[in-house]
Amino acid sequence: MRSSLLQNAELSTEPGSFVLQNGRMLKVDLAGTGGFFYAKQGSMVAYQGEVDFNYQGSGGVAKMFKKAFTGEGMSLMKVSGSGDVFLAQEADEIFIVHLEGESVTVSGSAILAFESTLTWDINRVEGASMLSGGLFNTTFTGTGALAVTAFGTPVVLQVDVPTYVDMQAAVLWSTSLKSTVRKTAKLGAAIGRGSGEAYQLGLSGQGFVVVQASEGHPVVNQG
Repeated sequence: MRSSLLQNAELSTEPGSFVLQNGRMLKVDLAGTGGFFYAKQGSMVAYQGEVDFNYQGSGGVAKMFKKAFTGEGMSLMKVSGSGDVFLAQEADEIFIVHLEGESVTVSGSAILAFESTLTWDINRVEGASMLSGGLFNTTFTGTGALAVTAFGTPVVLQVDVPTYVDMQAAVLWSTSLKSTVRKTAKLGAAIGRGSGEAYQLGLSGQGFVVVQASEGHPVVNQG
């Protein structure tokens, strides 16, 4: 058989590594990961070998309580065993972040997978309230790989002056930055991509923020 389709062959990887099979698919070799890693529930598109998938909620009772209270969008599954696992999220672009004793704050909806060597916790943006959508995000700390998704090619903004980002467009940012919530003067002001966007994520200090080229996937009405 001949086809350009067959040029997209599986890539070889190092044991335990997070590798992009292509721009919209992540491959993880379980060997060398410590036997398991965490991934967004439902993100598996294929696997080879003896692999188990166990629902983890939000990772412990305390974090499950936080998730129920905050609505933070991160339902996890623990992926263990031996073999290769392929992950994707609605054909979003995927990026791998390698932390080396560092910390980064990530929007829960942008988290695809991460190594078990990383510690994490759900935190609320200072100044956020239920009226402003809560805006709870997840902070990762330690050494290991983290895979994040973006709906639309993102831009990295260096923050050295006060910077404001649509809440649904923020993917991740430096933990060194001070974060607040800013309210637009007029409630109905259409300053973002949608109408009536009254709140933005405010960042100040020295660091960076990754902003995707959309506010996320459109919500489809089931009615």
